Amino acid sequence: MLVGEIMKNKGVGVIAVAPDQTMVEVLRLFRDNNIGFVVVSQSNDEYLGSLSERDCCNAVAEYGAEAAMMRVADVMNRNVATCSTRDLLPVVMGIMTQRRTRHVLVMDGGDVVGVVSIGDVVKHRLDEAQRTEQDLQDYICGTRYH
Repeated sequence: MLVGEIMKNKGVGVIAVAPDQTMVEVLRLFRDNNIGFVVVSQSNDEYLGSLSERDCCNAVAEYGAEAAMMRVADVMNRNVATCSTRDLLPVVMGIMTQRRTRHVLVMDGGDVVGVVSIGDVVKHRLDEAQRTEQDLQDYICGTRYH
């Protein structure tokens, strides 16, 4: 399956924050939107990096309680894992494995169109396994085949 097809099912778009926001503001955004990843940008058409739950945990481990009031720009990831809408899902799985990340930014040319998370990958693989199981069961029982 192409990443673009996953984005059609999931919906496009990302939640973005400004680099001068504090980590505690972003953590509240994570909680309120049930997410764990945001894009950091100055404007709608450019991104500077990303911030994930893991980045926040690493900042707290390094800076202690003062990390909560640090600016996003001081703890964000500037080397964001990306893929194309035309990439196949196994390519994204390889990126996640190699980069040890749970989120990959989806690009269409130079435009950010969304995020594929490990949850999206698991959902797709589970749906695929269930379809395969149903197809095998139908084949064995002789149903839906003529």
